[in-house]
Amino acid sequence: MLKIGCHLSSSKGFLAMAETAAKIDGTTFQFFTRNPRGAKAKALDPDDVNAFLKRAEELGIGPIVAHAPYTLNACGAEERVREFALETMADDLARMEYLPGNYYNFHPGSHVKQGAETGIRLIAETLNAVLRPEQRTTVLLETMAGKGSEVGRSFEELKEILDRVELSDHMGVCLDTCHVWDAGYDIADHLDEVLTEFDRIIGLHRLKAVHLNDSQTPLGARKDRHAKIGEGFIGAQALVRVVSHPALKDLPFVLETPNELDGYGKEIAFFREMCG
Repeated sequence: MLKIGCHLSSSKGFLAMAETAAKIDGTTFQFFTRNPRGAKAKALDPDDVNAFLKRAEELGIGPIVAHAPYTLNACGAEERVREFALETMADDLARMEYLPGNYYNFHPGSHVKQGAETGIRLIAETLNAVLRPEQRTTVLLETMAGKGSEVGRSFEELKEILDRVELSDHMGVCLDTCHVWDAGYDIADHLDEVLTEFDRIIGLHRLKAVHLNDSQTPLGARKDRHAKIGEGFIGAQALVRVVSHPALKDLPFVLETPNELDGYGKEIAFFREMCG
């Protein structure tokens, strides 16, 4: 069964997110662990978590993806920024243990004129500080568009991070279709070649989830501007090929398109119709 959903607000709790996902025929979803622009996390409600786990199993929802806040920058130039990233990630991963077997996705960060090599080293150091052998959450590096001083614009940079992580069995990658397109990977006309390159450099066994977005900008623009499915430069049919590709079809797909809930529902219905 196609695992597809969208990003949902976690303000009303996990059970509410499961019911909302089911309402639009979603079988996965993504949520922010805390305010995406802030620091404080809402306290977990054990009853809500337990009710969610039961309901998600009934509805066939999962795995789900937690998204770290945008303010997390593990390779920031200032020490206080890096400390915030470490503390936030450690807290998020501790909380994710209440939802075992799911994913925690984060943007690798921006090196802020320190250079990509320094950024890669700092990100790996943070991961080595927070990962635990006993954890049941897989941490995902997100592919980035390459704007500014972002780390993770190429498969090679992601591999360099993964190679430095001691508990690498707890690590994976989330491929964002808009981001890789903006970074210069032509998934519209050369999807097989892009995936072959990913497999050669990182390994397809590391690919755990996909952010499904069209792009407002042309190939290689390095802008990171998401578009609704079929309203961007990648195109609806190319994204159908992504969802139905044999190497990807069993992964959870999360829509991050600029939509309200009914718009997400229409996009989910479109992919279910096109992909069977």
